[in-house]
Amino acid sequence: MRKSNEIHWVKAMAVTAAMILRIISVSYSVIMWINHREEENSFERLDEEAGEIASYMEERAERNREKLELIARVASQYDDLSSQSLWSFLDAYAGTDMMSKLELLLPGDIVLTEGGKRVNAEGVLSFEKEAALGAHITNRETDLTDGSYIVRNYVPVCRNGETVAMLYGVIQLGNLPKELAESPFGGKAAIYIIDGESGDFLLDTWHSAEGGNIWALGERKMAPGYDHEQLKQGLIDGKNGYVVFVSQTVGEYLYFYYEPIQINNWRIALSVPESVTFEKANEVKNVLNIILVFESIAFILYFLWMLRYVRTETSEKQHKLDTINYMYDVEKLLFNAHEKKENVTAALSKIAQILQAERVGLWIVGKSQDDTVFLWKREENAKDQEKAVQKDNIYALLEYFEMGNRAFEADDAEMLRKILPDQEHHMIHNIAAVPIETLDGGICGILASCNMKGKKADASLLESVKFSFGMFCHNLTSFTEAKEQGEKDRLTGLYNRNRYEADLPRIKTRYRKSLACVYLDVNGLHELNNAKGHSAGDTMLKTVAMEIRKQFGADLTYRIGGDEFLVFVPDAPEAETDRKLRKLAETLEKEDYHISAGVQWEEEISSIASLIKAAEKKMYAAKKAYYDQEVHDRRKKMRL
Repeated sequence: MRKSNEIHWVKAMAVTAAMILRIISVSYSVIMWINHREEENSFERLDEEAGEIASYMEERAERNREKLELIARVASQYDDLSSQSLWSFLDAYAGTDMMSKLELLLPGDIVLTEGGKRVNAEGVLSFEKEAALGAHITNRETDLTDGSYIVRNYVPVCRNGETVAMLYGVIQLGNLPKELAESPFGGKAAIYIIDGESGDFLLDTWHSAEGGNIWALGERKMAPGYDHEQLKQGLIDGKNGYVVFVSQTVGEYLYFYYEPIQINNWRIALSVPESVTFEKANEVKNVLNIILVFESIAFILYFLWMLRYVRTETSEKQHKLDTINYMYDVEKLLFNAHEKKENVTAALSKIAQILQAERVGLWIVGKSQDDTVFLWKREENAKDQEKAVQKDNIYALLEYFEMGNRAFEADDAEMLRKILPDQEHHMIHNIAAVPIETLDGGICGILASCNMKGKKADASLLESVKFSFGMFCHNLTSFTEAKEQGEKDRLTGLYNRNRYEADLPRIKTRYRKSLACVYLDVNGLHELNNAKGHSAGDTMLKTVAMEIRKQFGADLTYRIGGDEFLVFVPDAPEAETDRKLRKLAETLEKEDYHISAGVQWEEEISSIASLIKAAEKKMYAAKKAYYDQEVHDRRKKMRL
């Protein structure tokens, strides 16, 4: 008899060993496939995001050049380029777009800087050299005042067909990361802009020091299949390519992608560490879930076989094992449910399965998430379930828990009527509920299960998962607050430029009929700040934002700059948009506030960028017309 038992145990161990080896083999194969796939995905994503940043840089450079040409035409009307009136106008554009300030390079290598101050740039800048090149952008240079790294965006100032000065905008390379609207790899990738001829860094978010040269960093230890000459020649020739090498900063592989920008011989490059490259993405999660399901099924089958073989475990213990698995699944689903809210319903479904309940619900209470409800219910009882979800019942339970009670269990009609006031439909036969608590012990929600199979209401399972639901409520509150802070302008309450840039790719596909772009600029903000202080300017901006919201709503309304606002008006007649804009201007004029606006309405949208640019152009025309009026003439006001 003993020998027979030993043979059976040998068979059990043999089956176990074979199962474990199979799992290890399958897991290893899948992980290798995932690594290969993720590496390909990372380069595809780097390629796409590098292209987006390159396009963004090219578009901003073109936009800056057009703005500088317009300013140069204004400057050409002044005989005295050091005029305080002119420099009041030029200094007003400091800090716009990517330009930190405007300067004029005169014959004799004299530079006029902020306020018309004269600086001798002999030996540093050459008027003849820059004038011969016409409109152009320089490579990396140093600022005349503080020696920081900059590039200069030149346009000629011509009078009677002769170049009398070179106007240029100063782009501070140290501030360039703040100007880039893109956030590649969710902000985890480093951005580089490299001069392909010299190897100088115009931008390097990976290394802390400004400036630097990619060739001066020396050769890097490359991953198998890549070499340093491939990287160097690719950057010099302006080709697209990628390499993998060891970072001396973090000691792990960097995945490095590069391609040319249509500005000088510049190259855009992105790099992302290996640890980021192989983070869980949706595809990876799906594959890992398959592995987890496979492993769970394998081990459950193993334990079931062992339980049957030894005949010592009972059905109740098996039920407890299943309960543990469900608790684990609930915890896993709630881990990122603040981002994927469908996971909450899936978690409630898991609880309903183990409790054999007809309905399981989570009610989130409190100021920030008032009356938020997540509900799982059986389809065949959907209409009846809706009747049973009454606010009076929820608030009655909340009052019950605020009295210090830790759980509520009711499976008889008398107790149900005593605690739950709304029972006219008699749809609740039994109920178990627990309070969901915040980290400081306050009540943030209620988790309840109704109409469980059998007559006994038991809140023990709900008690075991209440902490996970409490963490979900905490994460949801933090996530919502962080999202609002990242997308809302603090002064006006409108969406900010981050939200504007995030919405742009979806605008065209979302609205297929007609779309209007309203580009607004608040006139006189600079003068009001100088005359009455920034609090007066803030009041003006908040008033303008409030009236814009009244006329156009807040869904597609953005503050994109200091005094610039932009509104998309979808699927509305052109005349209606014009009427709302007139009403906005009239309302603001009663407060002695004035705006310049441009509207571009298109029925068939060819390009969002073109739509915005057309509206912006009209706005600048309106702004010029406004200041051409004698009453609004800045030069006259300066003389006064």
